[in-house]
Amino acid sequence: MSAHLKLDTIIDLEKWQKLQDSLSLVTNMAIITTDYKGVPVTKHSKCQSFCQAVRKDSVLSQYCQKCDARGGLEAVRLNKPYLYLCHFNIIDIAIPIIVSNQYIGAIMAGQVKLKEPLLELEQIVTRPPHAAADQTVQDLTDDYAAIPELSYEEITTISEMLYHLCNYIVEEAIHKNATIDMYKQALAVDKPLAGSLSLIDQSFRQMETLKKELENTLIDSKLHHMTSQRRIAKHSMLQPAFDYIDAHKNENLKLEEMASICHVSPSYFSRMFKKETGENFSIFLPRLKMEWAKQLLETTDMPIAAISNELGFSEPSYFIKTFKRFERITPAVYREVYQEK
Repeated sequence: MSAHLKLDTIIDLEKWQKLQDSLSLVTNMAIITTDYKGVPVTKHSKCQSFCQAVRKDSVLSQYCQKCDARGGLEAVRLNKPYLYLCHFNIIDIAIPIIVSNQYIGAIMAGQVKLKEPLLELEQIVTRPPHAAADQTVQDLTDDYAAIPELSYEEITTISEMLYHLCNYIVEEAIHKNATIDMYKQALAVDKPLAGSLSLIDQSFRQMETLKKELENTLIDSKLHHMTSQRRIAKHSMLQPAFDYIDAHKNENLKLEEMASICHVSPSYFSRMFKKETGENFSIFLPRLKMEWAKQLLETTDMPIAAISNELGFSEPSYFIKTFKRFERITPAVYREVYQEK
C-alpha cells in the first residue's frame, strides 16, 4: 500500500479524535479508529467500564482481540458495516474505510446491548469455560448491567452514518492532498499557476463546505437525541405541553400558549404544572433550556450565539445572563471547564 493511502497521513487525527468523541456522545457507542493493520490510530471514545476491565484480563482480552480481527475481516469482505455479537453477547460493529477499492482502516464501534434480545446475530467468537476468567466476569455484573441498550434500527442507522461519514472525509482529504501536491509540483517546475490555484481554491471551498455539513450533522443528531428523550407526564392532561416543548426548542413559549394546547385555563394549567414538576412554568422552561444548552456545549463546537438562537433566545447576552443565573458561570467558561475534564 502506498504511503499516501495510509490513514494517519491522510486525515488530521487530532481533529478526527474530537469528532469521534462527539459522535460517541451523540450515538451512545464506544468508538475507536484503526489503520489497515488493525493498529489503533485514535484513543478509545467512551469505552464501557465492563469492556475496559475485560480487556485488562490476560485470558479474556485475547478473545476480545479475536473478535476485533474477525469483525474487521468480515467488514472488508462484505465491503460494508458488519454487526456481530462478541463473546459476551455485546453488539460490536466493524466499519471499513475503503478508498479506490483499497482498505485503509476501520472504525470499531459498539459496546452496546440489543433491546430486542431475541434478534439473532452471529456470535463471532465463543469462549470456553475458565475458572479465573469466569470469576472476573462474575465480579463485573454491575458493570455489564450498565452497558447501554439500543434498538437494532438505531444500531444499523448509526453504523451506516459512520460508514458514509468517515469514507467521505477520507476521500475529501485525499482530494485536498492531491491538489496541494499538484500546486507544489507546479511551483517546482515554474509552470503557469492559474489552473492550479483555481483547483486549490475549489478544494478548500469543498473542505469548508464539508466542515459545515459535519457540524450541522452533529448538531442535528444531538438535537434529535435530546428530543427523543420524551418526558411522560404523570397527569396526562399535561402531555401535549411537554411534547410541544420538546419539539419546539427554538421558540420562546408562554404559559398561556401551553394552557391552550392542553385545553385548560392558564390558572389551572399553572397549578397542575407546578404540582407535576415542583416548579413554576417560568422557572422550569429556562432551566430545561439550560440543560439542553449544556449538552450542546459539551458535544458540539456550536458558537454561543448559535446555541442562543437554537434555544429561542432573542439576544445572546440574555442567553448568557440566564445561563449564568442557573449555572453560576458563563457558557464559554462551562465549555472550557468541561473540555479540560
